[in-house]
This record gives sequence, structure tokens and C-alpha cells, in this order.
Amino acid sequence: MQILSKSIWFPNPNEADDDGLLAIGGDLSVKRLMNAYRSGIFPWYEKGQPLLWWSPNPRMVLFPENFKVSKSLRKTIKSNKFKVKFNTCFSEVIINCSQINRNGQQGTWITSEMVEAYIKLNNLGYALSVEVWFEDELVGGLYGIDLPDKKIFCGESMFSLMSDASKVGFYYLIEMLKQKEYQLIDCQMYTVHLESLGAEEISRTKFLNYLNNK
Repeated sequence: MQILSKSIWFPNPNEADDDGLLAIGGDLSVKRLMNAYRSGIFPWYEKGQPLLWWSPNPRMVLFPENFKVSKSLRKTIKSNKFKVKFNTCFSEVIINCSQINRNGQQGTWITSEMVEAYIKLNNLGYALSVEVWFEDELVGGLYGIDLPDKKIFCGESMFSLMSDASKVGFYYLIEMLKQKEYQLIDCQMYTVHLESLGAEEISRTKFLNYLNNK
């Protein structure tokens, strides 16, 4: 495990430990963050911890064609009760993601520094949000890092204040990615919820091959 300096670099992702932890330190500058995502690395830490960088093996990914649309979700989509928009209120989405209560988590890994850094990424066109509205109220959404040259979207977090709201947003994101012929969505770590949506684990080597267009 490496300790990062001020220079923008990362060790080889294959040097990560068994948990996927690769490096400590550095900063959340635009240059470092984009270098990380393009190398298959992402930051994940809680308030009070040092900045931690990860490249897990295996890696959780979702191939767009494998997204599972349940009968109830399909019914919700057909009802048109939600309105879905892209990149109209990124800051509201990431703030909601940071405040939502999650099972098994006492705090949030989306610190104020992370919020500030990813809003800057969005302003520069590197980060994308999907917003789900119900009667002019933001009720769900998600955000992530877009790598159009790699045909990969790196999902970061989602929130939902109404049943199926975030899933509807995810559905429309996937439909857009299909149109643009994206390879996959990087989901980072395994969760039962992601698996229920059709995500699966692949090896770090295979993920890096997709990332490097091999």
C-alpha cells in the first residue's frame, strides 16, 4: 500500500491489498480524480479518515443489456408518474445522496470535500447526474463519472425518496448508455441490491481490460 505525495500518480491497481485498498493520501483535485477513474481506482473513505483509494478484486459491474427490469418497475415507467432529467441539478443530487440513511452505515462516505470536488467535476463535464421528479419535487437520482472515450460510466451513488424513483432514473441512464454503445457501468463493490438489478462481479484484470479498450 502506497502513501501518495503531491505529485499526480497512482501505483499499479494490482498492488492493492486483499480488500482492494491501494493507496492513502493525496487530494481530490480534478486531475488526480480523473487520473484515478481512468486507471480503475476510486476514493472511498469516511469523515475523520485519511483519503483512501481503492481498486477491488473482483469488481462489480453492470453490462447495460443485463439490467433487470421487474414487472413493478416496468409498470411504474409506463405510468409516466416520474419525470427524468439529466444534469439539471447535480449539487442537489449529490447532497441528497450524502444525507440518505443506508442500512449498515452509521455515517456517509460522501464528505463535504467529496461534494465540493464532484460538483467541480460536473462543472467541467466529467461528472453526470440523473434526476427523478414527481410533481416538481426532486424524489430520486444518481450521479457518477462519465468516461465517454472508454465507453464506461462509473456509478457513485443514488438516492430515493419514493418507491422506485432511483430505479427509474437508473433505467433511463442505461437506455441512454445503450444508445451510445457503452460497454458497462462500474458499480465498484458488491451489494445484494446491485446484484438484483443485474450487476455481476468480474476480475480486476478483466475490468482493466475493458477500461483500456482491450
